[in-house]
Amino acid sequence: MPKMKTHRGAAKRFKKTGTGKIIRMHGYTSHMLEKKSPKAKRNLRTSTVMNKSDVKRIKSLIAYL
Repeated sequence: MPKMKTHRGAAKRFKKTGTGKIIRMHGYTSHMLEKKSPKAKRNLRTSTVMNKSDVKRIKSLIAYL
């Protein structure tokens, strides 16, 4: 049985922490920024932990990272 390949698009978007959690960046950061408050834009810059309902699907895409 051949090895699974890492999904390269997912590898660029998600990282694993030391404890195995999945980290992602926020969306809504590329346009229509004038109507967003500075606080909202600042909070969108930080990374966050993936929702546990999506973790199983994402872990299979980045199995070797």
